[in-house]
Amino acid sequence: MEPILTVKCGGHGAVAADRVCADVAALAERAPVVLVHGGSAEIERLSGRLGVPSRQIRTNTGITSRHTDDATLDVLLMAFAGVVKPRLVNALQRSGADAVGLTGLDGGLLRARRKFVRRAGEDGRRYLVRDDRSGRVTAVRERLLQRLLEEGIVPVVSPPALADDGPVNVDADRAAAAVAVALGSPTLVMLTGVPGVLSDPSDEGTALQECAVGPEGAPPFLGGGMGRKLIAAREALAGGVGRVLISDGRVDRPVYAALEGAGTEITLDQVSEPPGRSRP
Repeated sequence: MEPILTVKCGGHGAVAADRVCADVAALAERAPVVLVHGGSAEIERLSGRLGVPSRQIRTNTGITSRHTDDATLDVLLMAFAGVVKPRLVNALQRSGADAVGLTGLDGGLLRARRKFVRRAGEDGRRYLVRDDRSGRVTAVRERLLQRLLEEGIVPVVSPPALADDGPVNVDADRAAAAVAVALGSPTLVMLTGVPGVLSDPSDEGTALQECAVGPEGAPPFLGGGMGRKLIAAREALAGGVGRVLISDGRVDRPVYAALEGAGTEITLDQVSEPPGRSRP
């Protein structure tokens, strides 16, 4: 099989999912492509409609993630499997690509280890979270994806994943990294609602051409969910993915633009370096 491109379509409401799908469909005519997606905007919308509070957990390193109690997990399942994934599959079909949507639960595609106790902090106060149903991907059943790709089908993959005690929420960026590593993807494209990694999160004109991440510890930028994306990029590169690109999912031809040099290329350094220069 030819090298497999892994594309992550962010869940930010501004990401142009139809344009992402049009690019994926066009690329899939020449080479296998897997599309992994998030759903943060839809999860927030459904949480509001259903009256389920949306809460965040901030770790000691400053990374924030969704507090996934039982009610939030139900909302997450509805958002991913019932709304976002069908839209993406439909958009791919309209663009001429055969597509199949899979959560990490389907066929045991994504296996995870649940975090039974999470350490969190806020306003200088440290505490433990014990009711969270989130985890980290530990294994990918890549042969299931490969069989679909061999049939010319674009797999559309999302959380949740399957832990020993049932479904758990997993970060979609890190899930995309795990999929890319399992499939031996030479490139992982991560599309989001900003032009790339911003040295100043309030100024989109500060997108970096390159950003180096060290092998461990907090990433150099945290704002706007970028910290999780940089951790995912680090895991992908450490696992053998050749290139990780974080780019703008709002533009025309977003996947092609990323592959042609738009956005930020993430590199892995054994010693962290200062951030790269900003775009003019």
